[in-house]
Amino acid sequence: MDIISAIILAIIEGATEFLPVSSTGHLILTAAILNVPQTDFVKSFELSLEFASILSVVISYWRLLLDWKILKRLAVAFMPTGIVGLLLYRVFKEVLLGNQQIVLWALFLGGAFLVLFELLYRERSTIDDLSRIPYKHCLLIGLCQTISIIPGVSRSAPTIIGGLALGMKRKTIVLFSFLLAVPTMIAASGFDLINSAGTFSSSQVGILLIGFVTSFFVALAAIRLFLGYVGKHNFIPFGIYRIVLVAMFYLFVIL
Repeated sequence: MDIISAIILAIIEGATEFLPVSSTGHLILTAAILNVPQTDFVKSFELSLEFASILSVVISYWRLLLDWKILKRLAVAFMPTGIVGLLLYRVFKEVLLGNQQIVLWALFLGGAFLVLFELLYRERSTIDDLSRIPYKHCLLIGLCQTISIIPGVSRSAPTIIGGLALGMKRKTIVLFSFLLAVPTMIAASGFDLINSAGTFSSSQVGILLIGFVTSFFVALAAIRLFLGYVGKHNFIPFGIYRIVLVAMFYLFVIL
């Protein structure tokens, strides 16, 4: 993988990490368009980009991450994903990550579900304080997030939909989803980098650093834009976008 490809992938990751469109799915499809093979290094590179995006959340919301009440709720929400991720890490990296067909089906079905959910959803929001989210809600949101181990599902989509279904305000669950990404992606990316770091060459380390910095700054801007969007709009456009993306990929890349 060359530096140009690394920068393109980093921009894609930073722009999509917090949107309900699956940043992992976008990375896999973009790598296919750029003819970047899904080697072990590329898979680790993609996970490191996600780590960089999550660092932007830490920088933006570090005060919330120091609130003990919020931290306890994040810990409860993280438990299901942590357990499933630990048990299925090898399956995720060796079988699921990089599989185009799984990504395309997950993007399509997830997009259709987003549209259907928003059409049927009737706002009954009562929870607007992160520090007062019931622990059972946190656990259920965490269970929703476990679905995102499938590339193309999107980590944020099931957590946001789960929170809305439980009666949380849209901005509240989106922010909780941002914060929940911190332990989730630190665990996933950190575990992978610890296992793989010794296999990287000096040139690969340089590519990792370039991608990391690019993804961080793009994600920093994307967070603010997305929070501004959710205050006035629903997620139907994202659902339609996912369906159109799959159709375009089949028409112009696969066929």
